[in-house]
Amino acid sequence: MTGLSQLIPKLAAGQELDAAEARDAALALATPEAPDAEKAAFLTAFADKGETVAEVAAFATVFRTLSLDPGLEAWAPQAIDIVGTGGDHMGGFNVSSLATLVLACAGVPVMKHGNRGITSKCGSADLLAALGVDLAAPPEKLRRAMSELGFVFFFAPNYHPAFKHVAAVRKALAVPGRRTVFNFIGPLINPGRPAHVLLGTFSEDWATRLAATLETLGTRAGLAAVGVIDDGRGIDELTTATVNRVRGFGRLAAVDGRWRAADFGLSQAPFADIRGGDVPANLALVEAILAGRGPAGLVDTIVLNAAVALWIVGRTARVVDGIAPAREFLLGGAVQAKIAATREFYRP
Repeated sequence: MTGLSQLIPKLAAGQELDAAEARDAALALATPEAPDAEKAAFLTAFADKGETVAEVAAFATVFRTLSLDPGLEAWAPQAIDIVGTGGDHMGGFNVSSLATLVLACAGVPVMKHGNRGITSKCGSADLLAALGVDLAAPPEKLRRAMSELGFVFFFAPNYHPAFKHVAAVRKALAVPGRRTVFNFIGPLINPGRPAHVLLGTFSEDWATRLAATLETLGTRAGLAAVGVIDDGRGIDELTTATVNRVRGFGRLAAVDGRWRAADFGLSQAPFADIRGGDVPANLALVEAILAGRGPAGLVDTIVLNAAVALWIVGRTARVVDGIAPAREFLLGGAVQAKIAATREFYRP
């Protein structure tokens, strides 16, 4: 087995890891034997070289084998995950969390996988916990949740015990804004293995690479997207405030383009509309949205993401066909009722 320290010079020279080396590196990161300083040096060199599709797929395959199975395979063929890589440092609202609730109201099973905020003030786990989801719920409770609520949240630390061996390193590297391969691995290793994925990432390059990675991993259908802001910056969401670079995979592999709000009958929004904050600020935004007082661009962005997800799973023939029903679920009381049902379901 090749150690991390042996691979760092190869990465520093700009050389790719072969399949065995990538597997060995992933396994070394997943154990306590390698010192944190060595793990940090490897992850930094890996990111500086630029991770390839083959390397990321190899890492994802290893961490999939190390994850715990929640036993929701009965729902997997119809299910979707709406997820972002994080790492964009743009301060966006948790769009995917509310889009998850919209989809659950529409009868689409959602298997959301995520964590507390690492590069943001409010991660998906932070907001969903504040809305009543029990992050510590055992698999048998989640199977009931899927039946009764139509969605589950897999809190990543509960299903990826190997991640604890790299958590401190990830946090340390995140402080100065260093991205690592783990920004990309999380969305690829959902323990429920949903057949569909809507994945947001922070750059056009990574939207292309992650679409290819999910294709390699055999995902049935989905879309990788980035909201392009300017001068190379991006947000890991489809938004109505940006031009959205999209790449399909699986059944949607032919999708390759740039989508704008107007393509779906929506108005271009100012970027300020889609900004979020910490947990209290985002809870206040949820309350405002459901009361019909939310920023128009944020409401439209949630609706757009839900409509795209409806199209990905085959519930609509075109994205635009999902806009009106998604808006009705969000603003017509269904999502509010879903949140109330979620609080009741997880009440101790």
